[in-house]
Amino acid sequence: MKQKTIMLFALLFLFMLTFSFLNSCSKDDTNDLVGNWVSVSDFDGLPRSDAVGFSIGTKGYVGTGYDGDKRLNDFWEYDVDKNSWSQKADFPGIARNAAVGFATDTKGYIGTGYDGRNKLNDFWEYDPGTNTWNRRADFGGSPRYSAVAMSINNKGYIGTGYDGNFLKDLWEYDPENDTWTQRTSIGGSKRTDAASMVIDGKGYILTGIDNGVYQTDMWEYDPGTDVWTKMRAITNSSSENYDDKYKTIVGTSKVGFSINGKGYLATGGQSASKDVWEYNPITDLWTEKTGFEGSARADAVGFAIGNLGYITTGKSGSYYFDDIWSFYPDAEYDKNDK
Repeated sequence: MKQKTIMLFALLFLFMLTFSFLNSCSKDDTNDLVGNWVSVSDFDGLPRSDAVGFSIGTKGYVGTGYDGDKRLNDFWEYDVDKNSWSQKADFPGIARNAAVGFATDTKGYIGTGYDGRNKLNDFWEYDPGTNTWNRRADFGGSPRYSAVAMSINNKGYIGTGYDGNFLKDLWEYDPENDTWTQRTSIGGSKRTDAASMVIDGKGYILTGIDNGVYQTDMWEYDPGTDVWTKMRAITNSSSENYDDKYKTIVGTSKVGFSINGKGYLATGGQSASKDVWEYNPITDLWTEKTGFEGSARADAVGFAIGNLGYITTGKSGSYYFDDIWSFYPDAEYDKNDK
């Protein structure tokens, strides 16, 4: 009896030791990821999803979207230095969600989207100096929603989305002439609810869905040559281990932005998530970063100001968010600074 008791204690001790080791490894794995998120002043507008966000200089802007009951046309400015929000002139177009937005050095632009009945192609310019909106030439492509937009060298680009069919076209907007020109279509699949980034004068489009299939191809656009280049797939397609976890990159309704020559994708996916990945265009490789520290979500908006990224709004199920988080991509994770 005594021998059996000793054996039971020995087995119990071994189990506790093993559990402690595995638990410590799990914590170490989490802490090995680089990047830190800090909660800043909540968005002053209504919680919402599918809004538009962009930055001009040191200010961030968020407007339009859907709050679970109605579509919105209010417009807000975030002042990084004051860590505060102020309401600006309402977006004058019809209230909408799933629109796109981008900014040049001095002006912001919003266009396309969905008003609950109609797909839209109107296009508007915002001047932060005068806090005024002006209607510009309608988007050159078909009315649509859930497209992507980019700004490269003070020209705007809108492509992909849904107009009753899935799309892969690309249109360039010249603010000086207020004109649209169709450019070479994306070399890969049609898609909606994709993500885009701009890094060192090149545009990147990836993720999204086409006819129920999550897209795993990624494409780089050079506006100087009007040529698309296929990059590494965002899936586990090689025998090497660099892409073993890439499957968490694919999906829809992700936030894309760039900081200091690298691109970032966060939240969204195949469901509401906290996933964050960093893209290095030199190596064409992705690195997992510390997960978003707010609630898991999709259909958020994001933008970059200086050396930081920002994510706000979004939804998870029927819950809509109004918090905003700043992202320090090279900082160590700090659980105490939320």
